[in-house]
Amino acid sequence: MPLAPGAQPWSIDPTGPSARIGVLLIHGFTGSPASMTPWGRALSQNGWSVRVPRLPGHGSRWQDMNLTTWEDWYAEAERNLRELQSKCDQVFICGLSMGGSLTLRLAEEHGNEISGIVLVNPAVHSERSDRHLLPIVSKFLKSFPGISNDIAKPGQDEVAYEKIPLKAASSLAQLWKLVKSDISKVNQPVLLFRSLQDHVVEASNSQWILEHVSSTDKKEITLENSFHVATLDYDAELIETASAEFIKRLING
Repeated sequence: MPLAPGAQPWSIDPTGPSARIGVLLIHGFTGSPASMTPWGRALSQNGWSVRVPRLPGHGSRWQDMNLTTWEDWYAEAERNLRELQSKCDQVFICGLSMGGSLTLRLAEEHGNEISGIVLVNPAVHSERSDRHLLPIVSKFLKSFPGISNDIAKPGQDEVAYEKIPLKAASSLAQLWKLVKSDISKVNQPVLLFRSLQDHVVEASNSQWILEHVSSTDKKEITLENSFHVATLDYDAELIETASAEFIKRLING
């Protein structure tokens, strides 16, 4: 199935000593690299090696997502992590929404191989009243109406599906459960951005993460002018600048 315009993965492998720093950026559920590539390009201006993968089932048709599970998405993120590790001295991971869930799982599994993580409106649970019915409903219905392009700034497009694939959503809930059960394993420095107006992920997610990670180096920055996909919104420059400063502070030597 052809990819939607803008949904292609993006990467850069510069030359020079700064290329020994790697950054992996992971997009959200039903989203695409379009939501992360501008951020990746901004970080690459520092001479760092950058990967913005397209997670399996994303960027084509929503039906394709129902053929994938969280293990598939994680495997692609981990493959890109390994690719960066093969050429870099330090690797940082940035994730938006479900990309934040995957970032946390990678941090749990890879420990000190990861020098720091940046989360933007990360998700580890849902407060929706029908969430407990998902494993049952997903056997009978293929999708629900989705919430895509939750962006305050006009003219932006994250190239996301307009429907929520329910089998994939049920798998996402399994990822959340796993991430929460092992959250104490996260001890890397954490920079977390949270939009004050987010119509997709509740603020309780960020609060829970910051309260339960073992990290002593952790900071939350609130975004006053952006909705959920803050990486494409009015606060995108703040995210780019603050995350670059976070990474520079943690670079050894």
